[in-house]
Amino acid sequence: MEPSLKKSTSVNDVPFHGWKVRLDHTFKEKWKPFDRPRFHEIITLIGMFLRYFWYWLKLKLAGKSVFIDQLCPLQCQQIYGVPMGGLGGGTIGRGWKGEFCRYQLIPGMYEHHTVLANQFIVTIRNKEGTVYQQVLSPHKPKGSSLSAWKWGFNDANAHYTALYPRSWTVYDIPEHGVKLICRQVSPVIPNDYQDSTLPCAVFVWQVENSSSEDLDISITFTFKNGMGCSMDRLGGCCTESFNASFGEHSVSGVKIHQSFKDMPCTYGLGVLKKEGVTASYKLEWNPVGTGGSLWHELLHQGQLSTSSESGKSETTRRGKEIACAVCAKLTVCSGETRTTEMCLVWDMPRICFGAAEQEYYRRYTRWFGREGKAAAQLCAYALSKYNDWEERINKWQSPILDNTDLPAWYKSALFNELYYVSDGGTVWVDADFKSRPGHTPVSPAVVNPTQQVQEYGKFAYLEGQEYRMYNTYDVHYYASFALAMLWPQLEICILYDIAAVVPYEDAEPIKHLFDGNVDMRKDAGCVPHDMGDPDDEPWERVNAYLVHDTVNWKDLNLKFVLQVYRDYLLHDNDLQLLSAMWPIVQAAMERGLKQDTDGDGIINNCGADQTYDTWKMIGASAYCGGLWLAALKATCEIATVLGEVEQHDKYLSVLQLGKKSYQEKLWTGSYYRFDTSSRKCSESIMSDQLAGYWYLRASGIEQDVFPHDCILQALRTIYEHNVLQFENGSMGAVNGMQLDGQPESFCLQGEESWTGTSYALAATMIQEGMVDEGFHTAEGVYRTVYDRLGLGFQTPEALFARRKKYRSLAYMRPLSIWAIQWALEKVQPL
Repeated sequence: MEPSLKKSTSVNDVPFHGWKVRLDHTFKEKWKPFDRPRFHEIITLIGMFLRYFWYWLKLKLAGKSVFIDQLCPLQCQQIYGVPMGGLGGGTIGRGWKGEFCRYQLIPGMYEHHTVLANQFIVTIRNKEGTVYQQVLSPHKPKGSSLSAWKWGFNDANAHYTALYPRSWTVYDIPEHGVKLICRQVSPVIPNDYQDSTLPCAVFVWQVENSSSEDLDISITFTFKNGMGCSMDRLGGCCTESFNASFGEHSVSGVKIHQSFKDMPCTYGLGVLKKEGVTASYKLEWNPVGTGGSLWHELLHQGQLSTSSESGKSETTRRGKEIACAVCAKLTVCSGETRTTEMCLVWDMPRICFGAAEQEYYRRYTRWFGREGKAAAQLCAYALSKYNDWEERINKWQSPILDNTDLPAWYKSALFNELYYVSDGGTVWVDADFKSRPGHTPVSPAVVNPTQQVQEYGKFAYLEGQEYRMYNTYDVHYYASFALAMLWPQLEICILYDIAAVVPYEDAEPIKHLFDGNVDMRKDAGCVPHDMGDPDDEPWERVNAYLVHDTVNWKDLNLKFVLQVYRDYLLHDNDLQLLSAMWPIVQAAMERGLKQDTDGDGIINNCGADQTYDTWKMIGASAYCGGLWLAALKATCEIATVLGEVEQHDKYLSVLQLGKKSYQEKLWTGSYYRFDTSSRKCSESIMSDQLAGYWYLRASGIEQDVFPHDCILQALRTIYEHNVLQFENGSMGAVNGMQLDGQPESFCLQGEESWTGTSYALAATMIQEGMVDEGFHTAEGVYRTVYDRLGLGFQTPEALFARRKKYRSLAYMRPLSIWAIQWALEKVQPL
């Protein structure tokens, strides 16, 4: 969807750039989740399928969920827009048609439900009375619930613009000369480590009256308890009115008190009090009834019946639900524009993960307390501060949005893909915690005494909403550029947490699903795959990934080393950081030396032992071999900075040998072959073959490892084959391409297109001056995901074009689009 041709005149007007869609839009294609590999793969994987099924069944019977549920994947819902909330305090999703959907309040666990009772209603009155009342939703629900309400707003008269962390929905009501613009604002602000943690969103309603008469116009915000699931009916909920203030700003509203899995959570709905705005509320109503009482109050009075007195409802019994509402009424004279502000907050200060062994405190509680009594104050604070937030958001985004050298689609993609930093099952907690009786933690990641973690807290986000593992490090390698550029202190916190568990051993026996072998959960001296499952006990039990034993993976240790060097430079050449990481770097590299089984200076793969976890690499490989050479170079640079001459010389000698072997064994004259096995796929062109070089160049290391003419030729080959010959160049890069122009069919992952690696490839191209090629590659991903398939704000890991399937909705890796911005700002400015 292209931007409209009308430029905005105010920083808060509907922006020219962003993802734009009319509410009557329908997507022509609806893909399905990936369900089965090819027959020849099924034969080799049948043992794993059987082990997985019994594991899945065992957890289901125990009332638990699987870290990757391949039997019940998420179905495509082409509804999502900009989510609400800051970083780490939980999120509530919004649909582009106005739905309140996709709740992540229980840390890391999602409820993908749309709640009918959560709506905005407009009432228009003239001197004769109410002339118009309408739910601002194009949906027309069936059944008796809320049947007294008027549904079905004319979707041809409304349009939506998303530019994360804000969105704009414009509702035209031409028969009454009224236009409503709802601006949704969440406090997601780069380099802000306080307000960016807040669990809230502000709705700024701009009301325009172009009619010939003065009008009273009311906006009513309705909301119910829960998340649209069975927990809503457990009882124990009540509502309570409140008045609160912050500075010169006063707010009135209603709170909903409830608990999710014994974790208290209070919703707060507030209206900013100001001259010309009459605030009122309805303390309680039945969200599964007809809604007639609330509807008729608005219809006859233009506001709700309770406006000043305080009160508290009775507590609900099991099987019952409860809802509340707030209303802002304002008089808008003919030709006038007025605004009113509302907010939604959720105060859930103390959280536990699935195993409930430790109690953590969300980061925002540093300023709003841990008692669960902050909802009213959060409302007042948000409604007093949102102008400042928007000023800072504009200051951050404007240089990019105003840069005429950047394509319009890129400006939308860059900011909208950032949704995942908040809506990736994200948690951000203080470093201190409370252990439940009998559960003293033993993992050094739980008790991390480093000053960095103590000051900025612990941050974690999921590999994917369907791939439930925190801080999956082989994927974070790609996604980390978003944090590195925007919240670098959080990137450093993750680095310290990963480093803390490298020397740690967890001898718990784990049966791995791929081969059925029983191995220890975590071996000493290796980087963990991930920091744990939110349905278990993250940080305490790492490596929730049970498919393979990742102790022998070839990429994890190398990616850690490369991130250490990049983050050292990012952190103003922080010698303290580098010194703290040096023993871990050495341990990681020593493990790598042992993986060079033939002494040629390159580590050897022995199967699906890297981020492409079904795509087997045998012997020397372009992907891991390139990562190894890059890590060797980074280690030499670190050793030089720290004055470790002997270590520098040791790794330099391996690097010199490895460079020679890499060229001789893998360079074909136009690209680096997939691996050195004798299989047909060994000659495939892998789109991600330069992943190691990409990081070196991003870290400012010029040509010293890979011949530059080979890099350029490889990029041209990848572009010509993996991009242009794949789906007519319209879908990014296919992971593997054969020389005859057919996608690699030896393995599922070879014929997939990975959205995040395509963005990383585009960044690599742009770093080398192939700007047009890079933008064209990345544009294919964005256009396919957002405009063609309706998968915006849930960008999947993989697209399987041949079968029109996707895999793993809402995935971490597409945050790598920020590597493009890194390239444009730090390596290859336009």
